[in-house]
Amino acid sequence: MTVQENWQSPIAPGVSWYQATVGERPTYPELDGSKTCDVAIVGGGYTGLQAAYNLAKAGVSVVLIDACRFGDGASGRNGGQLGTGQRWWPEELEEKIGYERSKALFDLAEASKKHLLDFATEYQIDIEFMPGQMNVSHKESYKRFYSENAEIAALRYDYPHLRFMDREETRERLGSKRYYCGVRDTGTGHIHPLKLLIGLARVAANAGAQIFEMTRATAIGQGGGKVTIETPKGTIAAGRALIACNGYIGNLEPVTASHVMPIRSFIGATVPLDKYPAVLPGGEAVADSRFVVRYFRRSKDGRLLFGGREAYTADNPRDISEHIRRQIAEIYPALRDIEITHAWGGSVGITMPRQPFVREVMPGVTSIGGYSGHGVMLSNYCGKLYAETVLGKSADLELFKALDIPAFPGGAAMRAPLLFLALSWFALRDKF
Repeated sequence: MTVQENWQSPIAPGVSWYQATVGERPTYPELDGSKTCDVAIVGGGYTGLQAAYNLAKAGVSVVLIDACRFGDGASGRNGGQLGTGQRWWPEELEEKIGYERSKALFDLAEASKKHLLDFATEYQIDIEFMPGQMNVSHKESYKRFYSENAEIAALRYDYPHLRFMDREETRERLGSKRYYCGVRDTGTGHIHPLKLLIGLARVAANAGAQIFEMTRATAIGQGGGKVTIETPKGTIAAGRALIACNGYIGNLEPVTASHVMPIRSFIGATVPLDKYPAVLPGGEAVADSRFVVRYFRRSKDGRLLFGGREAYTADNPRDISEHIRRQIAEIYPALRDIEITHAWGGSVGITMPRQPFVREVMPGVTSIGGYSGHGVMLSNYCGKLYAETVLGKSADLELFKALDIPAFPGGAAMRAPLLFLALSWFALRDKF
């Protein structure tokens, strides 16, 4: 392997299978000196780079910085599943905010999906798209909700691609007896997320955005009518700024940090399952009904990519692969001794209601994040919508701004311990 392929992020453990399959990643310079621009962006994931691309394409001067390398955060290390709609099922969201707003958010998510796939096609980014996703229930008592979900999606949300699966069909399509029922979604799929991120960075740079890696924002403030972003080797002065750090916000901006919390998520990649054709024979991705979701899929070369968060600890597990292998064996007993070639982790940004956080956190500074495990689609589109807001082309970002996203309780000192206790309790509840 080259030095680039061997790179291990200081913010996330393990070399991912994604990184091992992209060859030598392109590098971008570190910011050395000060800059003045129209829009400054902190965070080089999907949200930040999509915003940078769309703004630069329209002639707006953009400077984007990332503390590590592009792809080291959630955008390059996630489960790769697109999903459908928002993090909540539409009928659940409808009970909270009403049909009109729920339908508008569902339609926005569908626009997000189309935008992502069209973007990859237009710029010839091989994202290794594979069609299909299944949401499956680990409890028999959920059967009615799954059956109704497929009907409601078709009748009330104009989405005819969901179909209820009974226990027999669920077992056949998963190759596992672990789940009781599910819904199969033929209107979505899964991708290689790092390939999308690498392509997006290239497109943003080609559009004229000034993008910099290995450049940490140390402070955000205001002075002389400008937003100022301090870095170790210079200051960026801009008319406005976007914070797109998601689960890696740290202590940079306190309002975002109080609303978007990082939790650790871990993924393992097995050897190709050539000897196990019954495992996901249709190639769909899967997410289950646990609060602490387990998500898995087969890659294009036949590996099982399996993710979960029951391996969550206050820090990182010493052996990620052992935690993941135990979870795999619960669903696929025949794979209890399967070789795991790659195991990695990272931070997922979540909010209290599992809906995106979009807010002006200080004059001229917008923060976007907290996609809560549903960010492959939504983060790309939110970056685009931010750019359209700046350009005066669209007000669709207001749909997210209008959501009620409360801060996590406990204050700065107790927030993380309380979250750890809550996740541990939900993980225990999932077992019964």
